[in-house]
Amino acid sequence: MQELIEISRKLVKAALDEDVGRGDLTSLACLEPEKIEAVIVAKSDGVVSGLIPAVMTFRTVDSAIELRLSKEEGDRFSPGDTIAELVGYNQSILVAERTALNFLAHLSGIASLTHRFVQKISNDTRIIDTRKTTPGWRLLEKAAVVHGGGENHRIGLYDMVLIKDNHIAASGSVRAAVERTKSFLHSYDFRLQFQVRPEEIEIEVEVTNEVELTDAISAGANRLLLDNQSVESLCKLVARARKLNPNVKLEASGNITLDNVAEIAATGVDFISSGALTHSAPASDFSLRVTK
Repeated sequence: MQELIEISRKLVKAALDEDVGRGDLTSLACLEPEKIEAVIVAKSDGVVSGLIPAVMTFRTVDSAIELRLSKEEGDRFSPGDTIAELVGYNQSILVAERTALNFLAHLSGIASLTHRFVQKISNDTRIIDTRKTTPGWRLLEKAAVVHGGGENHRIGLYDMVLIKDNHIAASGSVRAAVERTKSFLHSYDFRLQFQVRPEEIEIEVEVTNEVELTDAISAGANRLLLDNQSVESLCKLVARARKLNPNVKLEASGNITLDNVAEIAATGVDFISSGALTHSAPASDFSLRVTK
């Protein structure tokens, strides 16, 4: 939570600096300062996320603004639902309005899209995100995925090993890449730089066929990434992997859509990862209305 607060503080400051500049020319020109009441209402269906930066925006502009939330992170909303009620000076509320709604719309959009994917799945397969996030927004966007019912993949390059095609090509083979990784995880340099135990680091390997899958499992990979596979190919790879090591975790990725996610989940994979959750989620629609 503290990390989300810190990153929100930085993003809110940057967003207000960008938007406000020397001041809200329109409000200063046509409004006399007076207290008003306002509400933030939903204009679409979805799942709430982004309340931390949205609330922080109003309170950064004017700490005297009174704000009461009607929804919490992860709550469902429908058109017409009240998200928050505000009381404060007109100029302050209107200065903060667009920046606050931008945070709320973008992050609720991610939570809402994630929820739609999760709702398509009837087994234990879990929907997870990727590192395809907006620079600087990663923790907030990954929190939004969780609010929508999904789970987080690795947060960055530092908390998990994911050996992909380019790593394999540069290492010479799947087996060589995994063996070098395991050797590094037991080295002094690893312990000094990363300050965790080797067994705390999961080793995932991207494989494209049964030969690579067999090599990865026999070399000791904990998890396999089955990227850009047809449903038929996924079924074969899942069956092979379960035969070799029933405990290995399997992740499907690539071209995941709302239309095919249920079929992919039915192949028996443990995870389905999608960059679209964070890089292509349509924004939810909210508005601020002055009520008094």
